Amino acid sequence: MKPLAVLTLLAFPCLAADLTGSWVAQRQGPGGRVMETQLNFKQEGSTFTGSMLSSMGEQKILNGKIDGETFSFEVVQNMMGQERRVKWEGKVDGEQLKLTMNLPAMGPGGPPPGGGAVGPGPAPGGGFRGMREMTARRGESEAIKKELAAEAKRPKPVLPDRKILPPNGLAKTPPMGWNSWNKFHANISDKLIREVADALASSGLRDAGYVYLTIDDGWIAGRDENGRPKPNDRFPDMKGLGDYIHSKGLKFGIYSSPGSRTCQQLEGSLGYEAMDAKVYASWGIDYLKYDWCGAARTFTVDQQAIVYQMMAELLRATGRPILYSISQYGQGSVLEWASGIGANMWRTTGDIRDTYESMTTIGFGQSGKEKFSGPGHWNDPDMLEIGNGGLNPDESRTHMSLWAILAAPLIAGNDVRSMDKDTIDVLTNRDVLAVSQDPLGKQGYRLQQNGDIDIWVRPLKGGEWAVGLFNRGRAAVPAKVAWQALGLKGKPKVRDLWAHAEVESAVDGYTATVPAHGVALLRIRP
Repeated sequence: MKPLAVLTLLAFPCLAADLTGSWVAQRQGPGGRVMETQLNFKQEGSTFTGSMLSSMGEQKILNGKIDGETFSFEVVQNMMGQERRVKWEGKVDGEQLKLTMNLPAMGPGGPPPGGGAVGPGPAPGGGFRGMREMTARRGESEAIKKELAAEAKRPKPVLPDRKILPPNGLAKTPPMGWNSWNKFHANISDKLIREVADALASSGLRDAGYVYLTIDDGWIAGRDENGRPKPNDRFPDMKGLGDYIHSKGLKFGIYSSPGSRTCQQLEGSLGYEAMDAKVYASWGIDYLKYDWCGAARTFTVDQQAIVYQMMAELLRATGRPILYSISQYGQGSVLEWASGIGANMWRTTGDIRDTYESMTTIGFGQSGKEKFSGPGHWNDPDMLEIGNGGLNPDESRTHMSLWAILAAPLIAGNDVRSMDKDTIDVLTNRDVLAVSQDPLGKQGYRLQQNGDIDIWVRPLKGGEWAVGLFNRGRAAVPAKVAWQALGLKGKPKVRDLWAHAEVESAVDGYTATVPAHGVALLRIRP
């Protein structure tokens, strides 16, 4: 009878469960908010189609398959402006569905922790393994219906004609300041920002040049009856906060998105661009970080230039000088158009992580982009992680040295209220900052790479050079720069910028023993 039993099982496979209909899943979102996702399935035998709805829009379900009580499907998600196909696997468990998202590991420039399209956070070494679970039950989401209805009624901007804007006269050297995201994410308040302003002024960072204090994502609640941006309860008086920041000798920065939603799925500027620019100016804003997150729901990558140009024109129309920082993760041909649409700085990469691997992957990946950078318009490889705990002292000096050679904006992101002496010394090293802020405004580039040694150089005013001897290995090794490689004759003067001392060189070059993950940063005077 056993062979017959086997034949019977083969002839009558387990029947597939019925997924047809709508299912709603809830999950904890940024800031403790409950967020909903609605799954709409249409099943035909062992396959199904449908859609996944959330406040961020609709994603079509692809390759839906079901076998008994287990099923899988794929959706295309836009993460950091890049499309990635994500697979969901699930099981029917009584009257509910148990789902798990499997996302291939992402590199160091992946989504921000808690702020991207996936959670729960970064994998060791700066990568990202998205594994998000949710439970769905039959029904429809009233919250999503309301959100999509409001989205349909939202005013849509009329995009201007494409043009080349003249420089706005700001950021003659790479901007310096502080941003709330890397350390605090969306856990920010008026109280915190005032304390940061106090610390920037008292610690010496302000006097070293860190003057832009920027509130990143997490400050807005929505809009009032007149369409004006409405801060949340943690920010009761933005104008008063701006006045306080200015009273400390600092400049006030804020964050928004050209989409209807920000990375934290809060209110964006779509349809209210002119209103937001005017309100920002009335608050005393000196810096706008404009993040593409959410805009992919409305615009294509090909429209980025004109969308960003529109806000640049509106900021200028306010009559207030506002530094314009665009964050679209280096997509497409941004290097070619960003300065022409009025941006003072633009991201060249995905988000940095507080790891040596992330920092060096991003930093050493900037070679070849130097021709697009200069006074008033800067390549931005993202903010500093110095002082956040993931870098040791040698790695922090590498971070600071590399960003200085890259003529990158220096936007600190640590808790400046409780910095140790090493962190302050790294961030305020006058010799290194002089390289960063060199008025010639030339971005550096890789001169040579020999095994674990990376040699980077930056031309400075007066025929001088900054030279970074970087050791990417795990043991101290000697590294040498030859004068011939810089086109120098004779024996130039050499200053070690971390030792704050003039050092003796040979006739043909200079050799330093560089610690693991460390740097010897030199200023060469012919």
